Amino acid sequence: MKLYMVPLAPNPTKVMLYLAERAALGTDLAIEQVVVNTLKARHREPEHLARNPFGTLPVLELDDGDHLIESLSIIEYLEERFPDDGLLGTDLKARAKARELERIVELRIAIPIGGFVHATKSPIGYPANPTRAAEAEASVQQPLDYLESLLSDGRELLLGDRVAVADCTLQAALQFMRFAGGDLLGDRRALRDWDRRYRARESVRDLIRW
Repeated sequence: MKLYMVPLAPNPTKVMLYLAERAALGTDLAIEQVVVNTLKARHREPEHLARNPFGTLPVLELDDGDHLIESLSIIEYLEERFPDDGLLGTDLKARAKARELERIVELRIAIPIGGFVHATKSPIGYPANPTRAAEAEASVQQPLDYLESLLSDGRELLLGDRVAVADCTLQAALQFMRFAGGDLLGDRRALRDWDRRYRARESVRDLIRW
Protein backbone atom coordinates (compact mmCIF):
# COMPACT_ATOMS: atom_id res chain seq x y z
CA MET A 1 0.00 0.00 0.00
CA LYS A 2 1.01 3.63 -0.52
CA LEU A 3 -0.03 6.73 1.40
CA TYR A 4 0.05 9.87 -0.72
CA MET A 5 0.48 12.78 1.65
CA VAL A 6 2.06 16.15 2.29
CA PRO A 7 3.77 17.13 5.57
CA LEU A 8 2.13 19.81 7.76
CA ALA A 9 -1.36 19.50 6.27
CA PRO A 10 -3.65 18.30 9.08
CA ASN A 11 -5.45 15.39 7.43
CA PRO A 12 -2.32 13.71 6.04
CA THR A 13 -0.52 14.38 9.32
CA LYS A 14 -3.32 12.71 11.25
CA VAL A 15 -2.83 9.52 9.25
CA MET A 16 0.96 9.75 9.49
CA LEU A 17 0.72 10.06 13.28
CA TYR A 18 -1.68 7.14 13.34
CA LEU A 19 0.78 4.96 11.39
CA ALA A 20 3.61 5.97 13.72
CA GLU A 21 1.54 5.12 16.80
CA ARG A 22 0.56 1.74 15.36
CA ALA A 23 4.24 1.01 14.67
CA ALA A 24 5.12 1.97 18.25
CA LEU A 25 2.53 -0.51 19.49
CA GLY A 26 4.14 -3.27 17.45
CA THR A 27 2.20 -3.20 14.18
CA ASP A 28 4.30 -1.83 11.33
CA LEU A 29 1.81 -1.60 8.50
CA ALA A 30 4.60 -1.26 5.91
CA ILE A 31 2.87 1.52 4.00
CA GLU A 32 5.09 3.53 1.66
CA GLN A 33 4.60 7.27 2.15
CA VAL A 34 4.78 9.38 -1.00
CA VAL A 35 4.91 13.19 -0.84
CA VAL A 36 2.67 15.09 -3.26
CA ASN A 37 4.02 18.64 -3.46
CA THR A 38 0.97 20.87 -3.14
CA LEU A 39 3.03 24.05 -3.36
CA LYS A 40 3.89 23.00 -6.91
CA ALA A 41 0.26 21.99 -7.52
CA ARG A 42 1.15 18.33 -7.97
CA HIS A 43 -2.19 17.47 -6.36
CA ARG A 44 -3.93 19.04 -9.36
CA GLU A 45 -2.05 17.04 -11.96
CA PRO A 46 -3.83 14.24 -13.85
CA GLU A 47 -1.79 11.55 -12.12
CA HIS A 48 -3.10 12.52 -8.70
CA LEU A 49 -6.61 13.35 -9.89
CA ALA A 50 -6.83 9.78 -11.16
CA ARG A 51 -6.36 8.69 -7.55
CA ASN A 52 -8.67 11.32 -6.09
CA PRO A 53 -10.87 13.48 -8.33
CA PHE A 54 -11.10 16.12 -5.56
CA GLY A 55 -7.33 16.60 -5.59
CA THR A 56 -7.03 16.40 -1.81
CA LEU A 57 -4.70 14.48 0.47
CA PRO A 58 -4.20 11.99 1.99
CA VAL A 59 -4.94 9.12 -0.38
CA LEU A 60 -4.32 5.48 0.48
CA GLU A 61 -3.62 3.26 -2.50
CA LEU A 62 -4.69 -0.29 -1.73
CA ASP A 63 -3.03 -3.47 -2.90
CA ASP A 64 -5.66 -3.95 -5.61
CA GLY A 65 -5.09 -0.45 -7.00
CA ASP A 66 -8.24 1.06 -5.51
CA HIS A 67 -8.02 4.21 -3.37
CA LEU A 68 -9.40 5.63 -0.13
CA ILE A 69 -9.51 9.42 -0.10
CA GLU A 70 -10.68 10.49 3.38
CA SER A 71 -8.41 10.40 6.41
CA LEU A 72 -10.90 8.76 8.76
CA SER A 73 -11.93 6.12 6.23
CA ILE A 74 -8.23 5.31 5.78
CA ILE A 75 -7.79 4.88 9.53
CA GLU A 76 -10.98 2.84 9.88
CA TYR A 77 -9.87 0.56 7.05
CA LEU A 78 -6.49 -0.02 8.66
CA GLU A 79 -8.13 -0.64 12.04
CA GLU A 80 -10.34 -3.32 10.52
CA ARG A 81 -7.66 -4.88 8.33
CA PHE A 82 -5.05 -4.94 11.11
CA PRO A 83 -7.09 -5.21 14.32
CA ASP A 84 -4.32 -6.20 16.72
CA ASP A 85 -3.18 -3.26 18.87
CA GLY A 86 -5.48 -0.80 17.13
CA LEU A 87 -6.23 2.69 18.44
CA LEU A 88 -10.03 2.39 18.64
CA GLY A 89 -10.13 -0.15 21.47
CA THR A 90 -11.62 -3.62 21.58
CA ASP A 91 -15.09 -3.55 23.16
CA LEU A 92 -18.16 -1.89 21.68
CA LYS A 93 -18.41 1.00 24.14
CA ALA A 94 -14.70 1.84 24.01
CA ARG A 95 -14.77 1.96 20.21
CA ALA A 96 -17.86 4.17 20.24
CA LYS A 97 -16.24 6.56 22.72
CA ALA A 98 -13.03 6.68 20.69
CA ARG A 99 -14.95 7.47 17.51
CA GLU A 100 -17.07 10.07 19.30
CA LEU A 101 -14.08 11.95 20.68
CA GLU A 102 -12.29 11.90 17.33
CA ARG A 103 -15.36 13.43 15.68
CA ILE A 104 -15.58 16.11 18.39
CA VAL A 105 -11.94 17.01 17.84
CA GLU A 106 -12.19 16.95 14.05
CA LEU A 107 -15.47 18.79 13.58
CA ARG A 108 -15.35 21.24 16.48
CA ILE A 109 -11.61 21.97 16.73
CA ALA A 110 -9.53 20.81 13.76
CA ILE A 111 -11.76 22.21 11.03
CA PRO A 112 -12.11 25.65 12.69
CA ILE A 113 -8.35 25.72 13.31
CA GLY A 114 -7.85 25.03 9.61
CA GLY A 115 -10.07 27.99 8.86
CA PHE A 116 -8.12 30.11 11.34
CA VAL A 117 -4.82 29.23 9.66
CA HIS A 118 -6.06 29.96 6.16
CA ALA A 119 -7.46 33.28 7.40
CA THR A 120 -4.16 34.32 9.01
CA LYS A 121 -1.15 32.64 7.33
CA SER A 122 -2.43 30.38 4.61
CA PRO A 123 0.26 28.03 3.25
CA ILE A 124 -1.56 27.97 -0.10
CA GLY A 125 -1.96 31.71 -0.45
CA TYR A 126 -5.49 32.54 0.71
CA PRO A 127 -5.81 36.24 1.63
CA ALA A 128 -5.93 37.22 5.27
CA ASN A 129 -9.45 37.44 6.67
CA PRO A 130 -9.52 38.81 10.24
CA THR A 131 -13.28 38.32 10.56
CA ARG A 132 -13.10 34.67 9.64
CA ALA A 133 -10.12 34.19 11.96
CA ALA A 134 -12.03 35.72 14.87
CA GLU A 135 -15.07 33.53 14.18
CA ALA A 136 -12.92 30.41 14.11
CA GLU A 137 -11.18 31.37 17.33
CA ALA A 138 -14.52 31.91 19.08
CA SER A 139 -15.96 28.63 17.84
CA VAL A 140 -13.21 26.44 19.33
CA GLN A 141 -13.44 27.78 22.88
CA GLN A 142 -16.17 25.46 24.17
CA PRO A 143 -14.71 22.27 22.63
CA LEU A 144 -11.27 23.18 23.97
CA ASP A 145 -12.86 23.62 27.40
CA TYR A 146 -14.36 20.15 26.99
CA LEU A 147 -10.93 18.63 26.34
CA GLU A 148 -9.52 20.56 29.29
CA SER A 149 -12.18 19.02 31.50
CA LEU A 150 -11.33 15.52 30.28
CA LEU A 151 -7.64 16.02 30.97
CA SER A 152 -8.17 17.63 34.38
CA ASP A 153 -8.25 14.21 36.05
CA GLY A 154 -4.55 13.78 35.29
CA ARG A 155 -4.88 11.32 32.44
CA GLU A 156 -1.89 11.04 30.11
CA LEU A 157 -3.83 11.10 26.84
CA LEU A 158 -7.28 12.15 25.72
CA LEU A 159 -8.92 8.83 26.53
CA GLY A 160 -6.65 7.68 29.33
CA ASP A 161 -3.26 6.00 29.28
CA ARG A 162 -3.45 4.63 25.73
CA VAL A 163 -3.19 6.70 22.58
CA ALA A 164 -6.37 7.18 20.56
CA VAL A 165 -7.12 8.47 17.07
CA ALA A 166 -8.37 11.70 18.69
CA ASP A 167 -4.83 12.38 19.96
CA CYS A 168 -3.53 12.15 16.40
CA THR A 169 -6.28 14.40 15.07
CA LEU A 170 -5.75 17.05 17.74
CA GLN A 171 -1.98 17.16 17.41
CA ALA A 172 -2.20 17.43 13.62
CA ALA A 173 -4.48 20.45 14.02
CA LEU A 174 -2.30 22.10 16.67
CA GLN A 175 0.82 21.72 14.55
CA PHE A 176 -0.98 23.47 11.69
CA MET A 177 -1.96 26.24 14.11
CA ARG A 178 1.63 26.64 15.32
CA PHE A 179 2.82 26.90 11.72
CA ALA A 180 0.64 29.99 11.35
CA GLY A 181 1.99 31.46 14.58
CA GLY A 182 -1.35 31.03 16.33
CA ASP A 183 -2.10 29.94 19.86
CA LEU A 184 -5.72 29.27 20.74
CA LEU A 185 -5.13 27.15 23.85
CA GLY A 186 -5.39 30.06 26.27
CA ASP A 187 -4.73 29.31 29.95
CA ARG A 188 -5.84 25.68 29.71
CA ARG A 189 -3.00 24.12 31.68
CA ALA A 190 -4.04 20.48 31.30
CA LEU A 191 -4.38 20.84 27.55
CA ARG A 192 -0.98 22.53 27.29
CA ASP A 193 0.53 19.74 29.37
CA TRP A 194 -1.05 17.17 27.02
CA ASP A 195 0.37 19.03 24.02
CA ARG A 196 3.85 19.06 25.51
CA ARG A 197 3.70 15.38 26.44
CA TYR A 198 2.38 14.30 23.08
CA ARG A 199 4.97 16.24 21.11
CA ALA A 200 7.70 14.57 23.18
CA ARG A 201 6.51 11.04 22.40
CA GLU A 202 9.33 9.10 20.80
CA SER A 203 6.88 7.50 18.39
CA VAL A 204 5.86 10.76 16.73
CA ARG A 205 8.34 13.53 17.52
CA ASP A 206 10.08 13.23 14.13
CA LEU A 207 6.73 14.03 12.46
CA ILE A 208 6.03 17.18 14.49
CA ARG A 209 8.14 19.97 13.00
CA TRP A 210 6.33 23.05 14.27
